[in-house]
Amino acid sequence: MRKTVFLFFLISFLSTPFLTAQFGSDSQDISDRDGPVYLIPVNEDIDQFLVVFLKRSIIRAKEAGSPMIIFELNTFGGRVDSALEITSLIGSVDWARTIAYIPAASGGTGVSWSAGALISFSCDSIIMDSGTSMGAAAPVYQSSEGMVIAEEKTVSAVRGQMAALAEKNGYPKSIALAMVDDDIELYEVETGEGIRLKTPDEISEMERVLGEEVVRGRQISAVDKLLTLTAGEMERYGVSSATVSGRNSLLDFLDIEDASLVILEKNRADWLVAFISSAGVTSLLVMIGLVALYMEVTSPGFGVPGTIALVCFAIVFSASTLIGNFGSLELLLFLIGVVLLLIEIFIIPGFGVTGISGIILILLSLVLSRQDFVIPEFVWQWDILRRNLLYAALSLVGAMTLIGVLMIMLPQSRLFSRLVLQSDTGKKSGEGGESAESSEGQGKSDLIGKKGICLTDLRPVGKADFDGEVLIVQTDGDYIEKGREIVVIRKEGLCLVVKSS
Repeated sequence: MRKTVFLFFLISFLSTPFLTAQFGSDSQDISDRDGPVYLIPVNEDIDQFLVVFLKRSIIRAKEAGSPMIIFELNTFGGRVDSALEITSLIGSVDWARTIAYIPAASGGTGVSWSAGALISFSCDSIIMDSGTSMGAAAPVYQSSEGMVIAEEKTVSAVRGQMAALAEKNGYPKSIALAMVDDDIELYEVETGEGIRLKTPDEISEMERVLGEEVVRGRQISAVDKLLTLTAGEMERYGVSSATVSGRNSLLDFLDIEDASLVILEKNRADWLVAFISSAGVTSLLVMIGLVALYMEVTSPGFGVPGTIALVCFAIVFSASTLIGNFGSLELLLFLIGVVLLLIEIFIIPGFGVTGISGIILILLSLVLSRQDFVIPEFVWQWDILRRNLLYAALSLVGAMTLIGVLMIMLPQSRLFSRLVLQSDTGKKSGEGGESAESSEGQGKSDLIGKKGICLTDLRPVGKADFDGEVLIVQTDGDYIEKGREIVVIRKEGLCLVVKSS
């Protein structure tokens, strides 16, 4: 019965993911959807909290059967890794049409620069208000000398993603690259589709195909200058689908009625999920969970540490589930890890390879639950994986440090003595020995070299009888069965360390 509470919470927790709606693929065609159109405002810097909000919003739109999602972008940019996550997220929406709308509302900036431009190119169509602009998407960082373009590795990642998004969604690739790379020159050229922007290499290729000289028009983008285009220029050069004058004009262009439009704003639930899924809170919960798991495996308690561990992991995984990162692989890894720990608790003595393997698998499931990919394909995904591994490593180091402190302090505390199994001898104070809760004898008696009998299993902490004196002892990590003879080998602070004699 001593693990009843632990197993009850375990079964309850492991059944939760099966009752939760999954953010998987949907075979339903866009034309078959008759749900409301969702509009998601992005009027802030791009960061991890925005990623969480957009994930939850897209899940809501999918569950409602929405045929179209409008991302209202009004931002100067933000974190590159967050922007790349968002582009991957939007790119995975194949069950609805995605629109990037750049508004010129009162109080707004009327721009979609840097990360905002990257997100715009990830959508199926771009529509802009008059008086707005888009461009200058090269990643930069603040230094003592002002804004400086990021290192080539980061620029290359953004450049490659911009080119890939342009190819996927049918935007002019040269324009997308010119917004990131200041080495690209663009000239106006008359084509069968109208006036388009071409690089010198593209113009040379046109001349080779046509067999005649192509007349270059105005130079729009020069070397050492990042490209930025107004709303009118975006439409003129075949990038945006239309130029409108406000949200109502946008709805008229898309033939959307006001009654069928749902505007999603951040609420308390979004802020709470963003807070719980933040790196600091997640690392803290994982650290507490690992410490509690270790105490559950090594102490003869009745399940309180295991319950604490499951509550911590339940919070972490619940947040990951709400933002669509917790899937079947993460669940499988976590299940295998928990099973290995249960084997360590109930079957295999001590704490060895099985328990360590279980903890590693649990940590791996936690790492994967913080990202929407398994094997990184892009440079920015490798950066995210390294960051998540760092958080997991810090949590593990913090947990090991805390475990070391607890191993020294807990055996002598009254709280710990209430959590461990009570003595089977039935001895009471005054019947030839002291109570198990008494730690005074340990401080007064020199017991080094003295032999005793284990009253409980030592995993590695438990109780032993030394000539009628019941004391709390611990091993160096070894497992010693109840009833075995032991000997005190040293004293660490107030803690007695024993081994099998």
